[in-house]
Amino acid sequence: MIPFPDISPNLFEIEIFGITLALRWYALAYIAGILFGWWIVLRAIRNPGLWSEVAPMTAEQVERLLTWIILGVILGGRLGYVLFYDLPTYLADPLQIVKVWEGGMSFHGGFLGVVVAALWFGRRENIPLLSLGDLMALATPVGLMLGRLANFVNAELWGRPTSLPWGVIFPGDAAQYCPEVEGLCARHPSQLYQAGLEGLLLALVLFWLAFRAGGLKRPGLVMGVFLTGYGLARFLVEFVRQPDAQFVSEGNPIGWAVQFGGWGLTMGQLLSLPMIALGLWFALRARRS
Repeated sequence: MIPFPDISPNLFEIEIFGITLALRWYALAYIAGILFGWWIVLRAIRNPGLWSEVAPMTAEQVERLLTWIILGVILGGRLGYVLFYDLPTYLADPLQIVKVWEGGMSFHGGFLGVVVAALWFGRRENIPLLSLGDLMALATPVGLMLGRLANFVNAELWGRPTSLPWGVIFPGDAAQYCPEVEGLCARHPSQLYQAGLEGLLLALVLFWLAFRAGGLKRPGLVMGVFLTGYGLARFLVEFVRQPDAQFVSEGNPIGWAVQFGGWGLTMGQLLSLPMIALGLWFALRARRS
């Protein structure tokens, strides 16, 4: 077992007139991920050799798109969590929906929010939607990696109990509630699994595809590989990731969202299946333009 490292969730804190202001690692991950995504998109559109004809966007359009992407991530991520993971609680107290500072964001909801924002922006600015999707897919994995690392620092979204030597002893009563374990409870560091698979590995694949293999000359290919890669990574990690508490019950200790006899799917797996199918469809139908 590995003790959880002594890392504060805050990068730094300052007190002004009795009010404590803090910069959290999670907020820094969002900021850094967005800035890196902006940089990598600008690098791609400024390299004419990556495109069959001309780049689908200008630098000015990338700047305007950034605002809508941020709104899509925040609004979609929050509403997705409300709808997919804990709707009865929020229906009972709708004011809780706006309290984003208390946690509760869904990647799949944020993804849908970004899709809506991109479709609206692309049609308004007359940008080819498949190439726009490729650029946004290229910009995403590094932000995912940083976000999952921040989840680890925050000691949240940990995995199921494990006896493997790299199991981590996460702090907190919830993490240490393991009725079947005597003594300290070690859990899968599923945040690190996700950071490595849907973040680092997927980023390397997409960078190679876009900057070395001519993938941007086949509109929809990079986006399709991203959707398939993320969906598969998330589906696999869900086998060792602790499900949200609202899905766990005495008759459903694994936390399946849907059950089929003696087996089932978690909500994360259920939401990943359409991503995998859609990604394969885009990747297989991509043609050199």
